[in-house]
Amino acid sequence: MTHLYKILLLAILVCGACGQRKTAGSAPQTGESAARPHFDTDSAMAFLKAQTDMGPRVPGSDAHRKCGDYLYGTLKRLGADTVMEQLVTVTAWNGDRLPLRNIMGRFNIRNGVRPVLLVAHWDSRPWADAEDDPERAGKPIDGANDGASGVAVLLEIARQASVKGTNMPLDILLVDGEDYGNSDAPDGDSSWCLGTQAWLGNSPYNSSPTPRYGILLDMVGGRDARFHREYFSDRHAPGLVDMIWNTAASIGLSDRFVNEPGGAVTDDHVFLNRAGIPTVDIIENKNPATGTFNTTWHTHGDNYSNIDPTTIRDTGRLVSKLTINNNN
Repeated sequence: MTHLYKILLLAILVCGACGQRKTAGSAPQTGESAARPHFDTDSAMAFLKAQTDMGPRVPGSDAHRKCGDYLYGTLKRLGADTVMEQLVTVTAWNGDRLPLRNIMGRFNIRNGVRPVLLVAHWDSRPWADAEDDPERAGKPIDGANDGASGVAVLLEIARQASVKGTNMPLDILLVDGEDYGNSDAPDGDSSWCLGTQAWLGNSPYNSSPTPRYGILLDMVGGRDARFHREYFSDRHAPGLVDMIWNTAASIGLSDRFVNEPGGAVTDDHVFLNRAGIPTVDIIENKNPATGTFNTTWHTHGDNYSNIDPTTIRDTGRLVSKLTINNNN
């Protein structure tokens, strides 16, 4: 995933804008209540495992092809009004030619009504560049947290939408080619999120209403993860950040969704905001051990065994409240 602006983050920390860090460890949250929408964590975990069982989903690999077919077929099976895909070949920063596949399922389409857009990337990192072992650093990673976790939550939201319905049009976009970037490359920021950049050049919104807003999920399965307000989200969509974090507090998730500034992350939401779709990134960006991302980031530790089901559950509950159980 993504490059975190470490220099900017350090500047924020020096000026005190990031506030006090929260310690790791989630308050116990057992059972269901009226305040906490139901989210089937087991189902989401099954969606996650199905992805990682295929192996690293690096563009051009057999696992990538199989996973793309799985995601497309799952959205159709879950009853999306329509499932569409965009096939495009792009050139990465290092000259690699990447066959990308962006996949979108649309639920409860209503003529003239603007949808809510939910986004996650489904590709995985082709190198473990944060790995301590140099012999393993060049090998692709499973990407259980960095990629598969967000997709798993959105597939479960899609399943709920098919069972319970939704009182708003809902678009679920699974983007490709997010994690092939290199922040040290020329124009390093644009080397990330290649699928989203390609999708924006020919999105369905060229001929239909643009989304009311977007929510991006990335790295939402880390152990004891805390989600601080991401810098670019706060800068471009502060009211939307307020709404999301206030909703989290209203359903008892203020420990998980910490209403304090975090780091700045180059992620798919940066390009969506530039295109005029106000979008917030829910991403762990102020881990107490690293100061930035989860400790498994871009290592071979980013595998299914290190996923925290309670983090998946709480993220899913919030997104469910915002979409499936929203009475506004």
